[in-house]
Amino acid sequence: MARLVLVGLPGVGKTTLARALGEYWRCAALDTDDLIAERAGMPAARYLRENGEVAFRQRETEALRQALEGDAVVATGAGVVTTSSARELLEREITLWLDCDDETLLARVGDGDRPLLGDDPRRALVELRAQREPWYRASARLSVDASGSLDEVRQRILEALQRVAP
Repeated sequence: MARLVLVGLPGVGKTTLARALGEYWRCAALDTDDLIAERAGMPAARYLRENGEVAFRQRETEALRQALEGDAVVATGAGVVTTSSARELLEREITLWLDCDDETLLARVGDGDRPLLGDDPRRALVELRAQREPWYRASARLSVDASGSLDEVRQRILEALQRVAP
């Protein structure tokens, strides 16, 4: 079982925060996109472009299942919540939805390789938010504002986790 699973839109900081929390807790930090790349022999974005979203989501669910096996902080791909099999896995974990305003997301995604944002990232983010927000909300036990510095967001996460600790 993972220590914490992070979900949210592209640019919200899942990978960066997973690494910071892994360091803080002295445990592994895993990114499902990295696990996909490892198994596929190519970057996750390229795999998505070359094989399509259906094949990519299948790989992503396999990567999520693998990541959840150990004591780790897991950063998921932004679309992991789009498949029911992945949502079922997330609902069994301590899943935290990171969110912030679209302007912050746009600044953070910059020129990164994000195939699903296409040529108009602003429009794509609005559409992705509308589509995925209900799934993020349903899959996550907690939600944290991911705007601000890494230290500020990490502190918000730690405080949110204290409120739900058994």
